Amino acid sequence: MEAGALRDVIDSAVAGLRKPVLVSFEFFPPNDAQMEATLWASIQRLAPLAPRFVSVTYGADGSTRERTHNVVTRILRETALTPAPHLTCIGARREEILEIARGYWDSGVRHIVALRGDAPAGQGAYRPEPGGFAYAEDLVRGLRTVGDFEISVAAYPETHPEAPDADFDLDRLKAKIDAGADRAITQFFFDTDAFLRFRDRCVARGIEAELVPGILPITRFPQMLRFAQRCGASVPDWLAHRFDGLDDDPETRRMIAASVAIDQVRRLQEHGVQEFHFYTLNRAELTYAICHALGARPAAARPAQGA
Repeated sequence: MEAGALRDVIDSAVAGLRKPVLVSFEFFPPNDAQMEATLWASIQRLAPLAPRFVSVTYGADGSTRERTHNVVTRILRETALTPAPHLTCIGARREEILEIARGYWDSGVRHIVALRGDAPAGQGAYRPEPGGFAYAEDLVRGLRTVGDFEISVAAYPETHPEAPDADFDLDRLKAKIDAGADRAITQFFFDTDAFLRFRDRCVARGIEAELVPGILPITRFPQMLRFAQRCGASVPDWLAHRFDGLDDDPETRRMIAASVAIDQVRRLQEHGVQEFHFYTLNRAELTYAICHALGARPAAARPAQGA
């Protein structure tokens, strides 16, 4: 199927949408030369969309620390983007983590994504690192002693899979905001009503920080299912039905993935949401197409106001 067909589907799906969205992007550090080339090609492709920031993950158990640092410093050195490295409580003592934060501050980083992190493989349930920060709210407070960082934290519209219940999970989010976090970026979701209910519960709980929905363009459906199982995100039957039978049809998968993401963003916009965080999986094509259709475009390509 030709690229023009995908463009037509996107333009049709977004008909009537006028106000451009604010966007940010997530990348992960590569582990070989080929993946590094793909990452930088994606960064260069998405940079003209002027994201508010680009986050760089830290690995589930903090195992990619050096590679994360290398990506962040290169972004600072070679682009005009605002990098936001992930920093977790895993695998290091308190002073060691603060020393990493000081290094980031000294190099010009002003935004950090502060996370608890996941237990290393084979450890079982999460256990705080001896001498380290126990939870994300502790890390946020520690970062505030280093510098006036902009701090983002995680939120779970469908409840963190390790939380005993939704109220406990919401209490943890409130604790992170009260500790000094500026915004919460949600785990990806496909049930838009779940996000809207979660937003209402945050307001009722007195959480006033920005709540930015995380959007995952679906590049490969089986991979997305594995991600969803790990993080507790539900996958509606209608979504599985749309991708059924398309294992050998990547072009149709791209069209459907773009349509799903655009419909999701459009509905959220109808409820007052204007900022979105895209989990790119280091691939630019689908994220760029979705953002373009939604009005996030290079400055020279944006239509005049009122056009």
